[in-house]
Amino acid sequence: MSNQRSGKWKPASLDNGTSDMRLRNFFRTCVRALEDEPNAQFYFEQIEEHINKGGSIMTDDLTAVRRMLGA
Repeated sequence: MSNQRSGKWKPASLDNGTSDMRLRNFFRTCVRALEDEPNAQFYFEQIEEHINKGGSIMTDDLTAVRRMLGA
């Protein structure tokens, strides 16, 4: 037994990308759910496309958000 304290521990894989896929699938479902609302559909499609291209939606920058939404 050693007197050395344990080091910091973290899992080998912090995020395997499933959260991005679930988020993309959520936006895809929103597009289908809003068949009668073409304007709202457009914005959800823009976000889905942005995620598909590898972009991140985690930002507080209004300019970046407008760019994602195609505005």
